[in-house]
Amino acid sequence: MNLPGTRSLRARITLLATVLVAAVSLLLLWLAWTLVRDSLDTVPQMPPGSTVVVDGVTVDASTLAEHLRVHARDRMLLFGSIAFLLVVAAAAILAWTFTSRVLLPLREITGTARRLSVESLGERIGAVRPRDELAVLAETFDDMLDRLQAAFDAQRHFVANASHELRTPLSVIRTELDVTLADDDADEAELRRMGGVVRDATERAGQLVNSLLLLARTDGAGLGVREPVDLAVVIDRAWRAVRLEAEKRGIRATFAVVPAPAFGDPALLERIAGNLLENAVRHNVEGGWLEVMTQPGPQWSTLRVRSSGGLVDPATVAELFEPFRRAGVARTARSGAGLGLGLSIVRAAVAAHGGSVTAEPIVGGGLGVTVHLPVR
Repeated sequence: MNLPGTRSLRARITLLATVLVAAVSLLLLWLAWTLVRDSLDTVPQMPPGSTVVVDGVTVDASTLAEHLRVHARDRMLLFGSIAFLLVVAAAAILAWTFTSRVLLPLREITGTARRLSVESLGERIGAVRPRDELAVLAETFDDMLDRLQAAFDAQRHFVANASHELRTPLSVIRTELDVTLADDDADEAELRRMGGVVRDATERAGQLVNSLLLLARTDGAGLGVREPVDLAVVIDRAWRAVRLEAEKRGIRATFAVVPAPAFGDPALLERIAGNLLENAVRHNVEGGWLEVMTQPGPQWSTLRVRSSGGLVDPATVAELFEPFRRAGVARTARSGAGLGLGLSIVRAAVAAHGGSVTAEPIVGGGLGVTVHLPVR
């Protein structure tokens, strides 16, 4: 299939090659004409009145010399012009033919790009021969398609999970309202019970929406505020928010917190610490433990949160940073309280600060998360 864009490029390349060959041929023709002219001009002149015999006919020598000069020039011009036209025509034909073969990978790339859609991102160009710049372009194009397909798949998965998570509280609200409204004998206690269930469901839906908005604002976005922040102060604020819940569940907390400078958005840094502590409490076991440690450094400050909990498969640790993933920790008794967005928000916020975050399972059950943040 010849696409308009490749036909235009093919024609331009053919025209350029033909013009270059024509220019070189004209130069060679001019050089040949100059050499012939100079050669004829250097022929010795006969004395005036001299004659020569040609085929039994006596001819004036000067007339014969002039005739030979004109004849040689005419034949050189004739055959030179014929050779020029043949060379130019051959160059045009060869350029048009070989350009088609050279541009074949480009036509394949263009055709693949035209056929692509959200539903057909799995199509690829594949290996291209020979290994030249167009082959590199085809590989780059395929790599880009791989990244796009992964992004679209992740987006579909994210939307599907978000819809599922939102559908759960909405279904609870609708069910409670239908059951209560269908009960003609519902008293004040029943209505209060229904109101409590609806309030909890709406609170869960609101938390999910707020988390999704925070993730959308943080993921891939720059920081709006940059200022020095002490991680020890951030952790103290975050712990106050989950301390009562930890005490109710009998979780023993150990802090090895020293002043550790970081540079960034105070609200996002507090959200990082808050999400890590919330996960450590809510995905913990009854009577479990958690440890919080900070460590300053010349370029990076470290925040580490370790806690007991359910067994975590080391192969699924990386998935915990994906939205709505609760691999491993989902076996704990309180995993239902989470939305599966905590570590996703942590990863996005840390990336916005130019830092890094890693996680590792703890022998016997639990998870340890380590965050490195720049100090300036």
